[in-house]
Amino acid sequence: MPRPSRKHYHVYVIELSKDVLYEKRFRKSNPDYIPGKPCVYVGMTGLDPDLRFDKHKAGIQSNRYAREFGLHLLPEIYAAYNPMSYDDARDMEVEVAIDLREAGYGVWQA
Repeated sequence: MPRPSRKHYHVYVIELSKDVLYEKRFRKSNPDYIPGKPCVYVGMTGLDPDLRFDKHKAGIQSNRYAREFGLHLLPEIYAAYNPMSYDDARDMEVEVAIDLREAGYGVWQA
């Protein structure tokens, strides 16, 4: 059954501490990382991105990289896209992650 097309989903980007680069799995997922570029976590949510970030940091349905290394949101990257339908957010999450990775960012996308 298709999801309702209410436009209340958001793509969000969290800047991660450079300490995430000590994580072998993160480095392996970013072979073309350009030193000095930001490291980020890209996600999507039906919540306000600020609330979702707070939940990551509190360990509620959180991604380990976002919880342990998350510094703050980067709304300048994603705010123009939000809000959107579930399907659009799912697709946009992947597109944003690909674009940032191609720009040399270290990216984790769950």
